[in-house]
Amino acid sequence: MSDLDNPPERKDELPADIAARIEIERRRIASRLNGRPRRVLLVGGSGYIGCPVTSHLLAQGYEIVNLDRLVYDNGSAALGYFPHPAYRFVKGDMGDPAALNDALEGVSDVILLAGLVGDPITKKFTEASAAINDAALKRCIDGLGGRGLERVIFVSTCSNYGLIPEDRRADENFELSPLSHYARSKVAAELYLLSKRAEVDYTATILRFATAFGLAPRMRFDLTVNEFARELWLDNELLVFDAHTWRPYCHVKDFARLIDRVLGFPAEEVAFEVFNAGGDLNNHTKQSIVDQILQRLPDRRVAYKADSTDPRNYRVDFSKVRTRLAFEPRYSVGDGIDEILWALGLGLFSDRDERRNFYGNYDLPGL
Repeated sequence: MSDLDNPPERKDELPADIAARIEIERRRIASRLNGRPRRVLLVGGSGYIGCPVTSHLLAQGYEIVNLDRLVYDNGSAALGYFPHPAYRFVKGDMGDPAALNDALEGVSDVILLAGLVGDPITKKFTEASAAINDAALKRCIDGLGGRGLERVIFVSTCSNYGLIPEDRRADENFELSPLSHYARSKVAAELYLLSKRAEVDYTATILRFATAFGLAPRMRFDLTVNEFARELWLDNELLVFDAHTWRPYCHVKDFARLIDRVLGFPAEEVAFEVFNAGGDLNNHTKQSIVDQILQRLPDRRVAYKADSTDPRNYRVDFSKVRTRLAFEPRYSVGDGIDEILWALGLGLFSDRDERRNFYGNYDLPGL
């Protein structure tokens, strides 16, 4: 195992001019809050990405409120945070004004993570998807204005780009072509939030996330890197559809770092901006991910099939987040493979088959 076993957390080394601007912004917000810590509401904070964001922000001195409906029956993922004096959990629906009002008490910033995440779950539960990813999210956004918030960060997806020619990379101005219920809802939410610019009193930022990978308290094995690593570690035959299609990937800890970066950046530099969230080093084909795993686990069985029902193929340009926010991922896909294989070797996920829905977005037992 590499130093991913327990990698030391360290401050990012930022260019001096950016570090100075961030420090000025930190002092401005501290003065506005009369020196009390910033309290961040994570809407959907018990999920695969929400838990690493919680860990990172607590370590940086933020207070955290987690509003989560626990539709995947995943409440135990966040139990480790409950004793922390700067952590509060509210079980509720983001579209319920009473639950949202409760969760927003004393909050300075909001991160919108909640929803049915992924193409399969939204295709399987179309009515629930419309109720949560469209209607409830819209009501939540409507409930954020007039509260004196600093930042609202909406987590969107690079799936919004859909199908892109092989010789192109999608920057933030690339035409959106969502191909699924999930992506269409994300595009609609982006447009709705951006339309609020002239009427709200907070700074909104949209982050289009790459496909996540890496270890987390609410681990998911229905995502490409994690799934492929587990199946081949178990010596199962892995069936790979459309092996040469491209996708961008990003470690969950890097997503947490980027959210922290947006929270700290001068408001005018991130106000109603859209950023692709990830890094160029993690644009991969499925074939290249398989090849990296096979370097570590030779002689495993892989079968390939073309023409799946999921035609998405996209490489993403991350130059804006790199140049504007000085953000680069720390973790490569290879790093993620190493840590997953290490964890599997320790038997950490031996209950996956008994708790299948905890480890993937398959059903909605919490509804």
